[in-house]
Amino acid sequence: MPTIPLPQAVIENTVARALAEDVGPGDLSLAAVPADREVTATLVAREEGVLCGRPFVEEAFAQLGGARIEWARAEGEALAPETEIARLIGPAGTLLTGERTALNLLQTLSGTATATAAMVAAVAGTGARILDTRKTLPGLRTPQKYAVRVGGGHNHRHGLFDGVLLKENHLAWAGGLESAVAAVREAAPHTARIQLEVEDLGQFRQALAAEVDALLLDNFALADLRTAVAERPHGVFLEASGNLDLGNVRAVAETGVNGISSGALTRDLTSLDLSMRFA
Repeated sequence: MPTIPLPQAVIENTVARALAEDVGPGDLSLAAVPADREVTATLVAREEGVLCGRPFVEEAFAQLGGARIEWARAEGEALAPETEIARLIGPAGTLLTGERTALNLLQTLSGTATATAAMVAAVAGTGARILDTRKTLPGLRTPQKYAVRVGGGHNHRHGLFDGVLLKENHLAWAGGLESAVAAVREAAPHTARIQLEVEDLGQFRQALAAEVDALLLDNFALADLRTAVAERPHGVFLEASGNLDLGNVRAVAETGVNGISSGALTRDLTSLDLSMRFA
């Protein structure tokens, strides 16, 4: 798969925080083993999924003093149960101390990539993009958004600083849709896309009159989504959202919307079941 940007500083900082949380001033259990004895461990998948998080595993053991990792599966590769992912060779102390941090990150990111890949497969051929949201695990936004890309999805705005999405509360406190859009257009950089969340076709048409760049159609019925697509001016991005899952996402995609966002990809994820087995 193509190279997906992931800042090295994010990898280092994420791993450093995770190790500090788990190891603290030192691993007390190492008194039970010869810490410098070289051992071998194997990373194995216990269920189907998509592998994601190799850079974080490598960094975890690098920060603990180093281990040789022989990868058998690529980032983004589909895994079957009992698939060998990698073999790790290094000091027992390094492997034992880093085991949980490495697995936590690898399992979490693989879970995100796996959920994304399933939803991407469900809408294949429709032209709709699967998008993430800001509903990420605290401290893991950039890694999880990376995992969405590994799974074949696309990133929505990263945070509040790189895109405008006006919702119900913004409109209420700004005095209405038109005044909210006008105020943001005046204040935001000209390169910022202005998106508005709407809850029915009446709001949709009002938003079109305000000439926003994108619309988030929240919990629209399929018939209303089709109407919105038919009335959409050229260049306006339509994103569907709200209670989407593998059972209904294709029907939503077939209405012709440009994107479908799901907070479940990063918020309600199930970590992929992986294990590290020592020889």
